[in-house]
Amino acid sequence: MKSKVYFSRTITPEKIKELYEKLGINLPGKVAVKLHSGEVGNQNFLGPEMFKPIIDFVGGTVVECNTAYDGGRDTTEKHLETLEKHGWSEHFKVDLLDARGPDLMLEIKNGKVIDKNFVGKHIAAYKSMLVLSHFKGHPMGGYGGALKQLSIGVASSYGKKYIHGVGVTENFWTSDHDDFLRAMADAASSVIEYFGENAAYINVMKNMSVDCDCCAKAEDPCMKDIGVLASLDPVAIDKACLDLVYSSNDPGRDHLVERIESRNGWLTLEAAAELGCGSKEYELIVID
Repeated sequence: MKSKVYFSRTITPEKIKELYEKLGINLPGKVAVKLHSGEVGNQNFLGPEMFKPIIDFVGGTVVECNTAYDGGRDTTEKHLETLEKHGWSEHFKVDLLDARGPDLMLEIKNGKVIDKNFVGKHIAAYKSMLVLSHFKGHPMGGYGGALKQLSIGVASSYGKKYIHGVGVTENFWTSDHDDFLRAMADAASSVIEYFGENAAYINVMKNMSVDCDCCAKAEDPCMKDIGVLASLDPVAIDKACLDLVYSSNDPGRDHLVERIESRNGWLTLEAAAELGCGSKEYELIVID
């Protein structure tokens, strides 16, 4: 059976909530809302005003993890300052999952290149997760969507180094690139298994730069906004976003495709599908 992916070209906070409701899921218990808090200096990240209706609707807590590179989010103290500066802590409860160690280690079953994933231990306080992803390019992964949020996004600062280094943190920046992409799929699979059916995914295709929200100095968006997607399948929703980029006739489309393909970005999606994280076969249900 094909996974359902709901899609609207209207990008508003209200439409995000509407598409979530189309999923027919009631996320139980305490809900972790994973999103990107935005690196200090980045001009493209999506702020609290975009997500306030949906976060309020699910009664969620905004969760993040510290970065593994220098910047405005590499320590708990600085990251909390950034969350305040960008308005997250003003509007929502916020929780840095790896604010204090030790990390929680998740076993990765049938991992391609790594067999464990290190996430912030606060994740144990949550029964379900809503993943709000800003779909765009990425300097290393080629693209960033739901699967990247589940892997690098949920990993602790140490866990990010572990994924990047494909199990050897000292190889943070020097590991085999394709194995790093496979490691992201491995890590994502452990978080998917952890939450089981208690997870939902929304991708917003707006401000699509070739760079990530983690870049303090990012390129401006290279193509026009496309829309909002919602699904219970992280592979299907990322595949649908990629397909929408590739089928676009926007003049900036080639620049984003070059970023995706030069980093072999499709490999993470392919590896995640092989691990059973979701399906590449989907039904796109268009909502006006």
